[in-house]
Amino acid sequence: MSSTFWYTTADFTAADEKAPRLVYFTGVLNGDDPRIVSPVRISADGRYKLYVNDTFVQAGPLKGDDQVHYYDEADLSGYLHTGENTITVILLNYPADRQYGNHSIFRSGKPRMYFRLPENAPEIVWQTFTDRSVSFVPEEEGFAPLCIHETHSLRADSENAAAEKAENCSFLPVPADDEHFSPAVRVPAEDLPAHLLPENLLPRDIPYAVKIPHEFREVRGTEIPADSEKTFVLDAGEEMCAYLSLSFSGGRGSHVALLYSECYTGDGFRTHRTDAVRGHLEGYTDRYEVNDTENERFEPFWFRTFRFIRLKIRTAGEPLRIGSFIYEETGYPLEVRTQLPETSDSSLAAVWDISLRTLKRCMHDTYMDCPFYEQLPYIMDTRSEILYTYSVSGDDRLAKRAILDFARAGRPSGLLNCSYPNVNDNIIPGFSLYYILMVHDHMMYFGDRELIRKVLPAIEKILDFFQENTLANGLVGKVGGINGQSPNWSFIDWSAPWMETAGMPPAGMHGPLTMESLLYILGLEAAAELWHYLGDTDKYFEYKQDADNVRKAVRRECMNAKGMITDGPGRTELSQHCQVFGVLAEVLDPEEGRRNLLAAAADPGAAKCSVAMMFYLFRALEQTGLYEQTDKYWDLWRKMVTDGCTTSIEGEHYARSECHAWGALILYELPSAVLGVRPAAPGYEKISVKPLSGYMTYAAGTVHTPAGDVSVSWEHKDGSRKPVISADPAVLAKII
Repeated sequence: MSSTFWYTTADFTAADEKAPRLVYFTGVLNGDDPRIVSPVRISADGRYKLYVNDTFVQAGPLKGDDQVHYYDEADLSGYLHTGENTITVILLNYPADRQYGNHSIFRSGKPRMYFRLPENAPEIVWQTFTDRSVSFVPEEEGFAPLCIHETHSLRADSENAAAEKAENCSFLPVPADDEHFSPAVRVPAEDLPAHLLPENLLPRDIPYAVKIPHEFREVRGTEIPADSEKTFVLDAGEEMCAYLSLSFSGGRGSHVALLYSECYTGDGFRTHRTDAVRGHLEGYTDRYEVNDTENERFEPFWFRTFRFIRLKIRTAGEPLRIGSFIYEETGYPLEVRTQLPETSDSSLAAVWDISLRTLKRCMHDTYMDCPFYEQLPYIMDTRSEILYTYSVSGDDRLAKRAILDFARAGRPSGLLNCSYPNVNDNIIPGFSLYYILMVHDHMMYFGDRELIRKVLPAIEKILDFFQENTLANGLVGKVGGINGQSPNWSFIDWSAPWMETAGMPPAGMHGPLTMESLLYILGLEAAAELWHYLGDTDKYFEYKQDADNVRKAVRRECMNAKGMITDGPGRTELSQHCQVFGVLAEVLDPEEGRRNLLAAAADPGAAKCSVAMMFYLFRALEQTGLYEQTDKYWDLWRKMVTDGCTTSIEGEHYARSECHAWGALILYELPSAVLGVRPAAPGYEKISVKPLSGYMTYAAGTVHTPAGDVSVSWEHKDGSRKPVISADPAVLAKII
């Protein structure tokens, strides 16, 4: 049998395979010459946390799937001392059964650790231990995509007599010579699933997460008497994603509960986010029973998302003293290079602040919809998040990772899983079309023909699906329904009139949705330009013609007597969405679009765009000369600021999540629309600088682009609004 660098434990039972488990691998490394033993390569069939001499180094690996897996490199040199060093890797192993465990983690159900030292380094003799004193509790009875919250107990059954020996702690390494440890076992190549084989084990291609230390100083040194109870409510001051470390001394048998919450909330409504009088805290809880070891610490395995933490301690027969409560902020290392532009609307500065924080909290080893509830990368959300990232940083590394991940998310139908990596099927047909727009965006900002060629097969299959489901009248047929009642979910937006149908326009109960035909037009147009960029003019004209055919069908089948686009053929329901996408898909000419947008906004019966769709509404207002209307729509974000939000909410009618980066719209709007700096040709080979004033009277700022920085200022003065532009000569030469 061929040797590998994968290790497993011999004490993992059939019962262990049915529940999430923490598995320790620990060994000793000589650090006399750090150059010999560092960096190391590390991965896990699941998730790992790496510690050197009790110090947290990093977590990983980058999320893969059942086709590719990733390894990380860890530079240990800053953590090693001369002589022997304890290396501990903790694995969070989820069952292979997809019903149990984190939805975004592909796994085989076996606790396998990959650890490879440099060639000349001495071998580590690994010892292993499975900790059965920790259980992972699903956060909801139904949809529970995280399964990261922990319950620790000193009460061990006969199979887990070693639980107290392991100090009942989710991270502290126990001595390798402890009688309950057993030697690790090397996994032969023949026993590895395909995605863990060397040819499918790829290096991490995005930066490592930041680690920024913070502390709740108000609890440091606090002593809670024996047989008493104490509750602390700790405010981080902003929505935070962080690894926690809470240290104790004494207090054996004390019960500690940590509830993580994004805000104070009322019964069925959102109050001011810090209003502890009218509101209460809701969220998820970790539970920990203190063992009374020296310098005992509780460190949950996964990072936690919170603004508030309610720390509740109930002591037993001994007093407990809190040593410290430290948290390390984590997330993708976003380097913001476009700073807040100055505008005549001073209220937007606070909106920029909460939006930038929202984007950061939704960027980890993938983009994600919300860090508190799901942590899943949805295609529509990710498309917006990527554009916001380009606009403030010019960084496409996480974007490229998302584009390649989604390209592997294809289902037999040709549609993509709407969120990926995801071990479960979840199909929203329209989201596959947003994927084509995502790839087109990357082409405009960065070019990269090689990347486009890699994902073209996925794009072709998407368009084939919609072509195969086009009716004789030229519209896209009924390709989905209500979530849970149909194999595909025709989600469009969390608009108030659509809540009872789970974000699908009710017209979809009776037949095709106009929105899916409009999205198909946009997908065809974007695909045509991708093929044109690669030099395939036949495909370009084919897709352009297909798009024009669907346009004609929408006008013929889905417009009422007043020229408004209805939510479905032969239906009477109207929405702002169909007018917006009618403009973007050029079904409506600018004058028709202007009329319809104003009519839909004024019609109390028409469904309105929520936070998620504001990017598209703003683009339609731009194209129809109505950009001054954006002033009233910014009120949604101004209210967030007034209500004490530190991040953007998911939606005003679906405010489940307080942090949802599709709401970080201003990060695109000020640099790209108000200052007007956008790519005018693929790869930013040409630059458009066409500011949109709307209701504003002046704006100024410097926009970072892949081509270089562009400074723009403009002011309404004597009826003139000619912008002043400055940049390096090579950049100026590209401006049209």
